[in-house]
Amino acid sequence: MLERKDVMPISFLKLEKFTGSSSGIRFRMEMQKPEEGDPALHVTVWPEPFAYDFTPEEKKTGKDFSFDEAGIEAGIAWINEMHDDMAGAGK
Repeated sequence: MLERKDVMPISFLKLEKFTGSSSGIRFRMEMQKPEEGDPALHVTVWPEPFAYDFTPEEKKTGKDFSFDEAGIEAGIAWINEMHDDMAGAGK
């Protein structure tokens, strides 16, 4: 189970994408800057073993969250939910 301490702070996410893995799934967090409005935290999950760039798009699932501490925590909770869903589906 992924915890807050496992993810980089918001100051890092403003500058770089953060990737990691947790018990069979991989994830990526990144800032998305829309043309208008506030930035969002985009979180993507996909099954191991391949890196983001080498995984087919149809195997990736993404969701947007607010770009703040609450958004990071919600993104972590979503990654954990997706892990449970993927594990239950045998992926």
